[in-house]
Amino acid sequence: MDMNEIKDGIRALAMGAMASQSSDGSWRLCLDTGISTDCYWIVLLTALRRRDDAFIRPLAARIASLQQPNGAWKLYPDEEGSLEATAEACYALLCAGFYLETDVAIERAKQYIRSKGGLSQAKSLLTQVIFSATGQVEWPKQLRLPLELFFSQAGLDLFSLSGHARVHLIPTLIMSNLQFSARNEWMPDMGDLFVHGERTFANDHTWISALNAFLSAIPFDSLPVIGSPNALEQARQFMLERLEPNGTLLTYSTSSILMAFALMALQEPVASPLMDRLLHGVLSLQCWNRAGIQTASSEIWDTAMISYALREAGLPTSETSTSLENAALYLASRQQSRVGDWIRRSPHTEPGGWGFSDVNTFYPDVDDSVAALRTIRPYLSRLPDGRASWQRGLNFVLAMRNDDGGWPAFERRGSSITDLFFTFDGKSDIASDPSTVDLSCRVLEFLGKELEMTIGHSWVDDSVKWVLSRQERDGSWYGRWGIAYVHGTGMALQGLLAVGLAKDHPAVTKGVRWLFDIQNSDGGWGESCVSDERKRYVPLNASTPSQTAWALNGLIAAHDKPTSEMERGVEALLRVLRAGDWTSVYPTGAMLPGSMYAHYPSNNVSWPLLALSAYVNKFGE
Repeated sequence: MDMNEIKDGIRALAMGAMASQSSDGSWRLCLDTGISTDCYWIVLLTALRRRDDAFIRPLAARIASLQQPNGAWKLYPDEEGSLEATAEACYALLCAGFYLETDVAIERAKQYIRSKGGLSQAKSLLTQVIFSATGQVEWPKQLRLPLELFFSQAGLDLFSLSGHARVHLIPTLIMSNLQFSARNEWMPDMGDLFVHGERTFANDHTWISALNAFLSAIPFDSLPVIGSPNALEQARQFMLERLEPNGTLLTYSTSSILMAFALMALQEPVASPLMDRLLHGVLSLQCWNRAGIQTASSEIWDTAMISYALREAGLPTSETSTSLENAALYLASRQQSRVGDWIRRSPHTEPGGWGFSDVNTFYPDVDDSVAALRTIRPYLSRLPDGRASWQRGLNFVLAMRNDDGGWPAFERRGSSITDLFFTFDGKSDIASDPSTVDLSCRVLEFLGKELEMTIGHSWVDDSVKWVLSRQERDGSWYGRWGIAYVHGTGMALQGLLAVGLAKDHPAVTKGVRWLFDIQNSDGGWGESCVSDERKRYVPLNASTPSQTAWALNGLIAAHDKPTSEMERGVEALLRVLRAGDWTSVYPTGAMLPGSMYAHYPSNNVSWPLLALSAYVNKFGE
C-alpha cells in the first residue's frame, strides 16, 4: 500500500474539515434522522392551526421526494419500506395541504400501508402517539397508565426510565390520561388505513388492558380519579423544569413536539409565550443546508471527534494548531455546571460533563464527555480554571460507571421494571440506559491512552471482565449507538487493547477473525441497519466509510504489522471516500432501534481520518 496515497487522503480530509469549521471553533453539521421529525412538525402545526405554507412547502417537498416506487418510505436504503414511516409521511403530506387523497403519491402510499396489514400494525411508540393525539385512533391501552403511578409516593420510580424515555413518556401520558384529541377540520380522516375497521393498534395486548384497569383502580395517595389536578400539575412542572435555553425539551425536537400537544391537552393557549418558546426551539433545529428538522443537533460530538482526528493526523501547520485550539476553547465553554437528573443515582458527583448538543445544559452523556476531555487536555494551561475543569469532567465520567463495570450513555442504571408495561418495538433499548460495549470501550481507550491506566487496577479489571462477558459466540460484540456489530467489535478491540489486554488473548483473536471473515470482496466493511433490529449481524453487501474505518481501527490496534486484509481495507476506505455515493450517507448511527437511524456527516471525516492516521503512525516506517 502506497503510504503517500494514504497521506494524501489524510491531508484532503483534514483540509476539508478545517474549511468547514465555524468561527467559534465548533463544527455545525446537520444530523439526518430521516423524515419523522418533519412529519410530526407538520402535523403539530396543522393541529395548532399555525400552518405556514412558505415553511411547510419545502418540508413537504422533501418528504415527497423520498417516496419509493412501491409507494413506501424507508428508514434506510436497503429496507423494502417502513409501515410507520409511510403512514407518517402520508398523513403529513395530507395535513400540509398540498396533496389530495386522489393524488397518485397518496394512493400508492395507502396501498402499501394496507398491504402490510394497515395502520393497526404500526408498532413504533411515536407513530402511535401522533395518530392518537390527533384523533385518528383511540389511545392505546398500554399508554393509559395513570400519571399517579409516577407522581405519588406509592407509585413507580419515574427515574428508572432513561432520560430520553422520560421526556417522551410524560407528555404522552398527559394526553392519554385526558383522552386528548387535537383533531380539526384541516386534518384528513385516515380511517381507511385500518383495514379491519377497528381504530386500534394490534400490539395493544389484552393483558395490558387488564393491568391498566387494575392500576387505575388504585387510590394513589388517596387520589380517587385518574388524571387528577395534582398529578397533571406535577407532570406539567416536570416538563417545564427540563426546558433547555433554546426552548426544547431536553434538546429533542420530538419530545418538544409531544410537549406542545400535551400543553394543548392542558388548555394552554396556542399562541402563549410558552407555546411560542417551544415552537421556536423546534425551529432552531432546522438544518441550515436543507429542508428538514434535526431530532437533536450534534455540535459537541462533531467538534470533539473531528478535532481529535485532526490531532491524530499530526499535520504540522499553524492552521491546524489554530483549529485545534479554537475547538478546545469552544468545548471548554460548553462544559456543564447545572445538576441534572443523573444526580439521583450519583448523589455526590459534581456537574462537569458535556452533552451532545450546543444548547444542552443539564443532560450530559458519557461519550461526549470523554470526547471533550480528550480534546481539551492539551490546552488546559490556556483555559480558565483548565485543570480543575478537566478534573470535574473526569470525575463525572468515572462516577457514571455502572455496578456491572460498564458505562451507560447518560445515567447510572436504574430498575428496568417500567418497560414491562409496554410492547413497542425497541422498548428495551429505549426505556432503559444500560451499560453498552461501544461506550464502555471508548472510555477504556481514553483511560488507557490518555491516563495510562491498565489491567492490574481492580477497577479496570472489572470493566474488562464485563466487556469480555458480552462477546458473542462468533467473536463479535454488539454496539448500541452505531450499526452495529462492526461498530461494537471495532470499539471493543480498541478499548481492551488500550488498557493492556494481550493481543493473543482468545477474545482479541476471535474478534479479529470475525472482522476478517465479514470483510467485503471490495476490501471494505458494511453492515445493514437490519442488524440493529434483529440483534444479529446482517451484511449490507456494500462498504461504508464509517464502518470500514471502525473495523480498521480495531484491526490496527490488534496488529504489530499490516496484513493484506488491512491493506485492502485502507484501499477500500480511500475509494469509498472518493466515490461519495449512497454509501456515504447510509445511516450508521443508531438512535431508536427499528424506528430511527442517523447519518452523521462527521462520520465520514473523523473515523476515516482516525483510521488512516493510525495506519500511517503505526506502520509508516
